[in-house]
Amino acid sequence: MLKPRRLRPGDTIATISPSWGCAGTNRVKWKYELGVRRLRELGLDVVAAPNSMKGTSYLDKHPQARAEDLMWAFENQNVRAIIANIGGNDSERLLPFLDPQVILRNPKILCGYSDVLALHLYCHRLGLSTFYGDNLLTVVAEAGGWHPYSRYWFQKVFFDSSPIGEIPPSPDWSYTPNNHTNPEHRKVYIPSDGYVRIQGSGRACGRLFGGHGCLNEYEHPGIVPVKSDFQNAIFFYEDIPKVCTADYIGCFFDWLGQNGFLQVLRGIIIGKLPSPKDFTSYIEKIREVVSGRYGLSDLPILCGLHFGHSSPICILPFGAPAVLNMDNLTFSISDSGVLA
Repeated sequence: MLKPRRLRPGDTIATISPSWGCAGTNRVKWKYELGVRRLRELGLDVVAAPNSMKGTSYLDKHPQARAEDLMWAFENQNVRAIIANIGGNDSERLLPFLDPQVILRNPKILCGYSDVLALHLYCHRLGLSTFYGDNLLTVVAEAGGWHPYSRYWFQKVFFDSSPIGEIPPSPDWSYTPNNHTNPEHRKVYIPSDGYVRIQGSGRACGRLFGGHGCLNEYEHPGIVPVKSDFQNAIFFYEDIPKVCTADYIGCFFDWLGQNGFLQVLRGIIIGKLPSPKDFTSYIEKIREVVSGRYGLSDLPILCGLHFGHSSPICILPFGAPAVLNMDNLTFSISDSGVLA
């Protein structure tokens, strides 16, 4: 996998709206500006891609304009990193307008989660390592403050070319829904009980690959999952709380098994689950599918990690070598995400 160069103070990061254009609406601009100020506190210059602030209606009708922003950011020699303003449900429509050679000639940090997954999969298929991590509005610009855990991992992964290392649990976490129009909105955080073992023992090593439940819905041939994506991988999975029921997860893992993906994995990490204290129904459903239906009782599965739609989050580089230790319930990334 190609790695991008690390960030340094003074570098420029471009903001894009590949999915939903709310960052440019009058009711949400305050939050965009808050996120920009926080990135500038890290010493970064911030520039909005040319079409990214044109609002929801325009960007919904013009996926090519959103694609042009991504190509502009990769081609622009002054831009060193790219961060999505927010997710949504529409980034797959950009793919026909992307130029793979532009991306490969200009490897850069591309960061975002949720619907940004379609762009990550596209780059992954090209061989560029991108980052399942912060969106500007939903993580960096959280009204109550950029959570110290999220901020730490943003700086560690993007500014430091040494191995990322062990990623321990945050002391607290939240599933409070985001609010992009109310500056007084605050998330409610509860203490974290750490990571939870679902099954498996020992140590598993593999390269990171994953996303959310829409992996089984993509239609563009450039991102439809294939068996080689999962071969010898540590698979990471998370989703939005309102859909992430035990049955939903069970159906998704059954899809993995039906396609032979589950059988070639080295291990699985799962993000925070909607029930803050009792994971019993989720654990039982996952074991029922993975161990009961597919006979993979030795496949290591650890849940309760911080990435994706919960807060705070770490950052996961696609293709990076990772280590899952089920005996001491730790997760580590054994290489850097960026080059010096």
